[in-house]
Amino acid sequence: MDIIVCLKQIYDLAQIKIDTSKRPVTEGVARKFSDFDKNALEEAIRIKEKHGGNVSAVIKGTKDAAKEALAMGADEAILYNADTDSLGTAHILAEIILKMKYDLILCGEASIDEYSFQTGPRLAQALGIPVLTYARKIEVRGGGVVVERDLEKTYEVAIAKLPALVTVTKEINEPRIPTLMQILGASKKKITEMSPSKPDAGVEILSILAVEMKRKEVILKDVEALAKVIITEK
Repeated sequence: MDIIVCLKQIYDLAQIKIDTSKRPVTEGVARKFSDFDKNALEEAIRIKEKHGGNVSAVIKGTKDAAKEALAMGADEAILYNADTDSLGTAHILAEIILKMKYDLILCGEASIDEYSFQTGPRLAQALGIPVLTYARKIEVRGGGVVVERDLEKTYEVAIAKLPALVTVTKEINEPRIPTLMQILGASKKKITEMSPSKPDAGVEILSILAVEMKRKEVILKDVEALAKVIITEK
């Protein structure tokens, strides 16, 4: 089975500070995989361990990100870089993936820097394959994929024929930590760098500013006063 996992390297949001002009400061901030993407990679590796096959990691990021994915268990990594929104990213991924063999594509349900929830479904549309979102369990059987979807207040079981794309939630697994031998072995695996054509983006970003927050500087002396504030500000 040929599995493709789409991953994105982002800035560690916990380390980002805001300057006096309310702009985020990213200089010197460490980068990491978006959390949901690591769950997608872990699930792809587990499926490979059960059914055999090959896991290809298609990564928006650096060689360090590629080495991390390879150390976790991916067989090869394809790197690209592009500053675009979910629509543009989906078009880039489609351009890359159309040149590859695949039975199953896994993505995180969203990236933790944007939370658009759009890249996976838009990629599936561009490839013309079924998409199953918010998967908390995945089982491959009989030429298809069976997914238990987390719909907040209920669970739903859905089935699609392969090839298909599935987006996963954080509840699906706990990503593994590579051993020293796996980290060293990653250097022997294949990393391909690609420069896809720049796509049209659906949204033009004019600026990124922090939300302005002002404290009211009110001191409450007792619980009764707090209760009144809560009631009046509902």
